[in-house]
Amino acid sequence: MLHHIEINVSNLANSRLFYDKLFAELGYELYQEWEEGFCYRYRATYLVFVQTEEDYSEPSYHRKQTGLNHLAFCLPSKAQVDALRERLRSDGVTLLYDDRYPHAGGPDHYAVFFEDPDRVKLEVVWEENEYATFS
Repeated sequence: MLHHIEINVSNLANSRLFYDKLFAELGYELYQEWEEGFCYRYRATYLVFVQTEEDYSEPSYHRKQTGLNHLAFCLPSKAQVDALRERLRSDGVTLLYDDRYPHAGGPDHYAVFFEDPDRVKLEVVWEENEYATFS
């Protein structure tokens, strides 16, 4: 089981606004907050966001460099994925592969792909399987 992931961000306030909205829709709860960061939790797993120190702000993040490519989350229905996509679009969030929505990941994969304020690629998927449990 994954315990936590920590992500450095270029602008803590922008990331906080973005993830507050997103995680409310995904069922995550604010777990901790402090001057240089905050974290959200879903069950036993949490995601930590910390302000990047100025000395380490360059080069900026890009998912095609070595390291993290993207994070993927689940929602329990296609309708919720659709609603999230519409909310992201209305908020001006960069949608990825939108011309192939909802099957950009393949014909049996129902997901929306988008970027956070630092261009970290995020995916929210609906997948009917025995492992995707919501409660």
